Amino acid sequence: MRDTGDAMTSSLFTRVSELAALGLLVVGLSGCAESASAPTDPAEVTAQPAAVTVRTAAVTATDSASDTLRFAGIVQAHQRATLTFQVSGTLKAQPVEMGQQVKAGDLLARLYNPALKPATDSAKARLQELTTQLEQAQREWKRSQSLYQRGVVSEQTLEQLAAKSDGLEASVATAEASLAEANQMLGESTLKAPFAGRIEALLVEVDEFVGAGTPVVRLSSPGRREVEVRVPAYMLEDINLGQPLPIWSVQNRHQEPVNGTVVEIAQPGSVRGELHAVLVSLPENTLDAGAPVEVGIIPRVEPVTTVPLLSVIRSATGTAVYRVSTNDGTGGSRAERVAVDVRRIVGEQVVIESDALKAGDQVVYAGMTRLADGDPLEILP
Repeated sequence: MRDTGDAMTSSLFTRVSELAALGLLVVGLSGCAESASAPTDPAEVTAQPAAVTVRTAAVTATDSASDTLRFAGIVQAHQRATLTFQVSGTLKAQPVEMGQQVKAGDLLARLYNPALKPATDSAKARLQELTTQLEQAQREWKRSQSLYQRGVVSEQTLEQLAAKSDGLEASVATAEASLAEANQMLGESTLKAPFAGRIEALLVEVDEFVGAGTPVVRLSSPGRREVEVRVPAYMLEDINLGQPLPIWSVQNRHQEPVNGTVVEIAQPGSVRGELHAVLVSLPENTLDAGAPVEVGIIPRVEPVTTVPLLSVIRSATGTAVYRVSTNDGTGGSRAERVAVDVRRIVGEQVVIESDALKAGDQVVYAGMTRLADGDPLEILP
């Protein structure tokens, strides 16, 4: 029994020794792994910036759209006028109706101003009074001149009569001017058609007070029609005087367009984004005045570079995009800020000018909230 107990003790001791040795081996290997993974140089411990998750799109270089662009306008008469009174008063007569044809010189409206007629009468009476005084002074001067030659009247008296006559002549001239002005003001209380045409609008009601310069009647001639549209400055290069342009009726879109002719082009201004007027003449007997229309203009075909609208950022230094750059030596992608010049916006795309961008370059259009120049990128599909 003793031999058996000694053998069991020896076997157990051997097993414990083996386990202990194995534990030391594991600890030793673990220590070696930690020692191997720990940096020996503190300068190697550098925090790498986290990649910014973004989405990108390609820069495109294509010809500009050659589809016809349509611009809205209203057909107007070539000769038209908005008539106003030059004096204020109450509208007392308006013997015309909207749409009525009138001849040149026809009465369109009359107003009443209680001060106009008395002012004319007063000016007329003053002129008559001064004219009578002047005639009397002239007769007196002629009679005195005859008496002066006979030595009855002195030279001083004759000179006084001549000065009186000259003064009255000046007063008469002033009175005549005052009467002419009063008559003109009285005549301004009536509106007459300056040319034959059609009444487009009656803008004031009878018995309504009308201020000087307030529009009262709108008149248009029955002849040539035209339409004015406003276009961006960059499209003025695509329009020439005499150029034919198609014009569609908005009220009847199934109707074939009529061909108008460019008769006037506004000069481009210095304000960026300003619209400029283009006047197009219509053929006779085609579209009525007041009809809404669309004028078609085909822009010039030219190569343009476009990027997504969402990719363009604006700051105090100007407009720019973030291009995906892989030339950092690491094989990764980084954001590179590239300045661009925005020419115009076409739908969801922006036409730009930039010598640094070419077709196929990738630009960031989503995820730019915290993006800065040089940041590493993680590009989502």
